[in-house]
Amino acid sequence: MLCPQMSLPPRRHIPPLGAPKLSARERVLAAWRGAQVVRSEKVSARGVTSADQAVTKLFKDLRMDRRQAEAEIARSWNSLIDPTITAHAQPVGLNKGTLFVNVDNNVWLSEIVRYRRREILDRLQHAFGREMIARISFRIG
Repeated sequence: MLCPQMSLPPRRHIPPLGAPKLSARERVLAAWRGAQVVRSEKVSARGVTSADQAVTKLFKDLRMDRRQAEAEIARSWNSLIDPTITAHAQPVGLNKGTLFVNVDNNVWLSEIVRYRRREILDRLQHAFGREMIARISFRIG
């Protein structure tokens, strides 16, 4: 006879041994495939991403927005800037608001930095915005 003060431990659920029972859908697929559905297939089906999400992530990983901005600047450089300057200076990159421009020799570098830098920067900022091009750096290249 059990005492009222003494209680039994709560019953625990013990899972059955072996593979879990298949649903009707899984049994039909297993019969059709000739193999059992693997748990990894179930897990991978839940982790599916849409094509839109995959492409967006790919563009972000490749920094396509920055590359597109660089390409647009390179395309419009010749139309925005004086042809005598574009013959000797070409944009090569954009990083954190700084546009890097390669100049072919010291004479033109000095000319551009001393007399034309402000004009070039103003034209580019007017065309692309002050956020995109905050500074301009000229170098021999």
